[in-house]
Amino acid sequence: MNGPGVARPPVARAAQLIGRHKVISAAVALFAAAVIVVSVATSGSAAPENHPAAAGFTLTALGQPGKQVSLSQYAGKPVIINFWASWCDPCAKETPLLASWYKQQHGHVVLLGLDENDAVANAVKFVNAKGVTYPIGFDPNVTVASKYGVDGLPQTFFLNAKHQIVDHVLGAVTEAELAKGVRLMNSAS
Repeated sequence: MNGPGVARPPVARAAQLIGRHKVISAAVALFAAAVIVVSVATSGSAAPENHPAAAGFTLTALGQPGKQVSLSQYAGKPVIINFWASWCDPCAKETPLLASWYKQQHGHVVLLGLDENDAVANAVKFVNAKGVTYPIGFDPNVTVASKYGVDGLPQTFFLNAKHQIVDHVLGAVTEAELAKGVRLMNSAS
């Protein structure tokens, strides 16, 4: 008899607990298998990432009156945009790396430098001293920087061929970050 105040013999109680344990273990194993099957089945079909569109711009080329640097000049090409200034110490440290890297990658990667809140003479002296050969746009009133939400320098944005932002580095960029950004901008569509 089962009920309140009735004790079962220890062997019968143990058999009942073992039976329940087997049922619970089987249910947990079945659930775990279902989770694994669902995760494997959906892992390759993730929705594509939504990358924000980069703001277009046209600026006067630094130290080259009459010439312009425009994002639209590079339609259909991945682009790296680096915001900097001659008075920025981290910029002074990163610019030789960017200049050297650009010379090695020339023709394979578009790199645009945007000089922010600077004097033309100081900026021209800076790029000449650092060996910069990539196009530089002059943004003295931080108009373009504001569109990108830049509130500190340097900052580097990596755009795919649709000119969507796929990566962003705040602070002096490293070779590893350049390689990662280029990989992302070339793989993102």
